[in-house]
Amino acid sequence: MSAADNALILRKLNAAIEADRPVVLATIVATRRSVPRHAGTKMLVFGDGETTGTVGGGQMEATVIATALETITEGRSRLVEYELVNPKEGDPGICGGELTLYLEPYMPPHTVYVIGCGHVGRTVVDLAHWLGYRTIAVDDRPDLVSEEAMPNADSRFAGTVSDAIAKYPITENTSVIVVTRSPEVDVRILPELLETPARYIGVMGSRTRWRSTKEQLVAGDITAEDLDRIHVPIGIELNAETLEEIAVSILSEVIRKNRSEAD
Repeated sequence: MSAADNALILRKLNAAIEADRPVVLATIVATRRSVPRHAGTKMLVFGDGETTGTVGGGQMEATVIATALETITEGRSRLVEYELVNPKEGDPGICGGELTLYLEPYMPPHTVYVIGCGHVGRTVVDLAHWLGYRTIAVDDRPDLVSEEAMPNADSRFAGTVSDAIAKYPITENTSVIVVTRSPEVDVRILPELLETPARYIGVMGSRTRWRSTKEQLVAGDITAEDLDRIHVPIGIELNAETLEEIAVSILSEVIRKNRSEAD
């Protein structure tokens, strides 16, 4: 692999990381006998299947790409070995050699999207920031989403949830924490949130408050399948009382959801 090719790979890898674009760096780390490319050769595999560089082409490379996409889903590195001897036995090539590749995924940080920036929302953002998540704080009250009020939010938005989603799209790599001041706000914003691919949607409130909210959502044509996506009451039961304990409960459920998706 030439120095120019290597530099291009590294530039594109850095650009993908800065753009929060999932990507896998596939590197040949060892070879034996006859192989199409040698140790040190690199290729990038992006989450949408796009690639940069090559580790040899053909069926072997197609297999590497498929495996790399699996590592994006899992979020874990892999060391994979291939024999290029007998395609009739499933080998992805006929060069006669063997090679080992290291597949290293670079994933954007999980986003914790907090809607409602009162005491609980602020504490959730603080803990999520400490855990290494990307944090977005949203409230229609500007004083609650100022830099002074939310110093640990990576992004702050004062306005409607619709406008917030337009500026900061919710993806399948997002957990939404709804800790608003009233059920009326929840009824208004939950249909919009359910239209997103959010991995987790949790809503804070008493069972009585949720019963009222749920009745209004059903009356507005929200389906039972939609309602099943909502975690209520939010968080893992810890008998939490303090703001910090409540934040731990909420983010423990987010962590559990993330780990279950990875498995």
